Amino acid sequence: MKTRVISRLATGQASTAARYPADRRDLLTGNITDVAQLSGHGGLHAVSVARRHGVTTMFTLSGGHVFPLYDAAVTTDPPLRLVDVRHEQTAVFAAEATARLTRTPGLAVVTAGPGVTNSVSAVTTAWFNGAPVVVLAGRAPDYRWGAGSLQEIDHPPLLAPVTKAAGTEHETAKVAAAVHEAFRLAGSAHRGPVFLDFSLEAIYGEADADLPVTEPAEAQAPAEADVSRIAAVLRTARRPVLVLGSDVWLGGAEVAARLAAQELGLPVIANGQARGILPRGHDLLVTRARSAALRETDLVVVAGTPLDFRLGYGAFGPREAPAQVVHVADAADGIATHTQLAASAAGDLSAFFTALTAELTGASPAMATPAGASPLGADPGWGPRLAEAVQAARAADAPLLASAAEPVHPARIYGELLKVLDEDAVVIGDGGDFVSFAGKYIEPERPGGWLDPGPFGCLGTGLGYAIAARIARPGAQVVLLLGDGAAGFSLMDADTLVRHRLPVVIICGNNGGWGLEKHPMRAIYGYDVAAELQPGCRYDEVVRALGGAGELVTTPDGIAPALRRAFAADAPYLVNVVTDAEIAYPRSTTGV
Repeated sequence: MKTRVISRLATGQASTAARYPADRRDLLTGNITDVAQLSGHGGLHAVSVARRHGVTTMFTLSGGHVFPLYDAAVTTDPPLRLVDVRHEQTAVFAAEATARLTRTPGLAVVTAGPGVTNSVSAVTTAWFNGAPVVVLAGRAPDYRWGAGSLQEIDHPPLLAPVTKAAGTEHETAKVAAAVHEAFRLAGSAHRGPVFLDFSLEAIYGEADADLPVTEPAEAQAPAEADVSRIAAVLRTARRPVLVLGSDVWLGGAEVAARLAAQELGLPVIANGQARGILPRGHDLLVTRARSAALRETDLVVVAGTPLDFRLGYGAFGPREAPAQVVHVADAADGIATHTQLAASAAGDLSAFFTALTAELTGASPAMATPAGASPLGADPGWGPRLAEAVQAARAADAPLLASAAEPVHPARIYGELLKVLDEDAVVIGDGGDFVSFAGKYIEPERPGGWLDPGPFGCLGTGLGYAIAARIARPGAQVVLLLGDGAAGFSLMDADTLVRHRLPVVIICGNNGGWGLEKHPMRAIYGYDVAAELQPGCRYDEVVRALGGAGELVTTPDGIAPALRRAFAADAPYLVNVVTDAEIAYPRSTTGV
């Protein structure tokens, strides 16, 4: 089985790989630049297309319906890295994290029936996070369809609500085209998962087929009139705030966004993977004063994230004088329709920030103005007031980050972790209460290094994200912050880390309960049920039994030396910190 190149179309251009550096080869989609012919089974066709779209790793859990995909992965030259996990959702979570960290598509392969249904929550998480993921699956044979074959079920209707597209390919000769379209669609704005399964005949059958190779699609700039309207609204604002979301990173707009914030003197709140676009300590970064900023503002420009529960559904400013809201998304269907907007724009986010800055300053943002300076008519005291609020919040944090309380206050874990995190560390949150503290205290130095489950709030993402992070960022620290509740969803995949020699530091905040539910239920009813877990459960021993390493920590002074041992270890290492079960992250209960 081989790929045979039979023709090249004259383009007068260098190869895709040569023209696009690895860190910007985001979406290999668009115009066909050359054609190769494939000869072999359907699995070879599918894997060959995936390679052309930048895929370097296949995440999977073994199943006979997809054996040809494995055969293609391991027998082609060079082979495609194959990482087999212990639960299908982990495979899809790993593909999602790959897409979010590398900005190239992630690939998961699952077998028919329960292989697909086990993946649905992870596919839905990728859908909510706008991650370009392709999930390829096996399917019962067509010739016996309806007769009750092993694991026979029609998958696409199950996946259609949470994917950009979900379909079936029945012919070997059409597999390459179908897979190419899946990757093209997953990577086009607004990005998201695509599901494609193959009948047994299509994936095992052999055929010849053309394999198109593609160039990145041209970015669609937002309409000039929309940018002008937003500029006009900004000119009238006295207390503006800029909120940056994950799509700013995923769309490669982080540099343009940072320059815009600096040129315009806009205070910035960063969410998700936009954390780090303005590094920790930047004068304009006011994430730690988020509540004050969003409560007192008269204009919020939200870019690259939906106006969902995380942003009060788009309601900002004083109750008696609500703030104006501008929403900017990478595609028109991402613009909020549930709240009144002062203006909006849809299109490439880098182009948006560049155009907005040029319109408001009369120049291209090639050089950043001093932090805090602004060509707008904003209140000159607005930025300094928020900067003071940031400093006050950090001062208030200090006693908790250094807390000597026993049982351990969860904030003390972050106090110690912040001392040893590198600038390029990848920090992963998988949990409720424990990870909420991380969102408050950890402000990355660089964008793209923070991963959490996102607005779908699905637990169990952590091990898959950690597997992908160690592969995608081999030289960086990878730290998984794991709640003890979340540990129950995926900790067996520590075995995957061990088998594939992927050392990761795992910190388990172990408060012996479902903190995100326990405390709100007490507040509502005066008691709680179904919220207790085993106190002091030895999750570290689980990892050790699977071939990794770890230890139990019960005192605040034990955290720092345990972290040093974990980072020095050449194996998955779980630091199991028993924390105070009565400490709850302060929040209002949403959705009750």
